[in-house]
Amino acid sequence: MYKILQRIDEIKAMAIVRTDSIERACEIADGLIKGGVPIMEISFTLSNANDVIKALRERYKDTLLVGAGTVLDSETARLAILAGAQFIIAPNLSLDVAKTCNRYRIPYMPGCTSITEAITGLEAGASMIKAFPISNFYGPDLISVFKTPIPYMPILASGGVTLDEIPVWIKKGADCLGFGGLLTKGTSKDIAENAKAIRNKMDETMKEGRK
Repeated sequence: MYKILQRIDEIKAMAIVRTDSIERACEIADGLIKGGVPIMEISFTLSNANDVIKALRERYKDTLLVGAGTVLDSETARLAILAGAQFIIAPNLSLDVAKTCNRYRIPYMPGCTSITEAITGLEAGASMIKAFPISNFYGPDLISVFKTPIPYMPILASGGVTLDEIPVWIKKGADCLGFGGLLTKGTSKDIAENAKAIRNKMDETMKEGRK
């Protein structure tokens, strides 16, 4: 678990992928790896997400981190983990999912709307809190709302983040950013270029922060 979280902390970005095509998932993965953002969340809004995760894990092994998204219950969490998912993300907090992830030593990132909900998630063993869905409405300022009283809370901000806004989100305290269209649309080459731009913006921001 530690190595997975360490890698997420280092890269600080992931692709939010919704595709039922293994071929397309591999095209996206190739672009992400070339661009320096080798982390994917495969959404369980699709019926064959398990097959996609399994295929990606078998093909890319340790070159790519593959997680499962939109995991609403413990049954789905277990299926995803057995398929090879290396982390679990959800739009909601489920104590049953937290127990399953803890049992298998898999990082869990539940969606939380309030400080109370987020603290409950951390107490249940969540590795990171997904600020959702209010991050879409309040933007980067939400990170400060969470981190002012609880500065040690690891936060994933997913949805609505643009390339130009990356420095704002990171400086506010976001530990990882999830990207949809920028890292999932177009050719493998397009995705690689966008991933590289995100990676460069992340590196520049972190460098500025150390000055």
